[in-house]
Amino acid sequence: MKSRSTTTHRLILWDIDGTLVRGDMVGADAFELAIERVLGTRPRARVVFSGKTDRQIVEELLLLEESDVDHAPAVLWHLEHELARCVDRIAAEGSPCPGGEAALHSLAAIDGVEQTVLTGNIAPNARLKLAAFGLDQYLDLEAGAYGGEHSDRRELLPLVWQRQHELRGIEYRPDDTWIVGDTPRDLECARAGGARCLLVASGRYDFAELQELGADFVLNDLRETDVVVGVLASA
Repeated sequence: MKSRSTTTHRLILWDIDGTLVRGDMVGADAFELAIERVLGTRPRARVVFSGKTDRQIVEELLLLEESDVDHAPAVLWHLEHELARCVDRIAAEGSPCPGGEAALHSLAAIDGVEQTVLTGNIAPNARLKLAAFGLDQYLDLEAGAYGGEHSDRRELLPLVWQRQHELRGIEYRPDDTWIVGDTPRDLECARAGGARCLLVASGRYDFAELQELGADFVLNDLRETDVVVGVLASA
């Protein structure tokens, strides 16, 4: 049950891959299989996934294959179903990022703090990855924004605010909003909408690389729960 001892008004938007969970190569394999289902052949090259939306990744892969980006919806459909077939691999080969569950749990207990996702994953895959490690219970996933909705991650932040208003009756200002991620694109998304940003070096980028970007706060990971909560839930 949430405490009533605080007047904090905060929206926390979590990235998933590299921030809350690590999926090893399961996700990359699912992309390759999804492309093969539509084009009849595996992609000849891979693209950098980090920080991109699933729609952007698919469009880049299609362009590399000299194929029409109009195939993107079909590939995303297959991506959902290919990852669903790999749910056991995600749990076995992947892992939750250090400190993530403790941070989610502690923040969920604070009255006035709402948590959802702003992720590059399409919605079904976001739910699947989080559920594999029991993290979905802390997040209002209905009111998040997902990587099947736009190629440009920066366009997802307004969608979250819109959903919070329409579904929960709450209007958040940029200063009320924190994006938590592990890549420069998470910071770009926050800056585009005027939100604040906490970056963690639990993904592809190390602490020094992230610190140079000028985010509001940078941590090695989420293991220092008191620090994470202090940053994200402070007035």
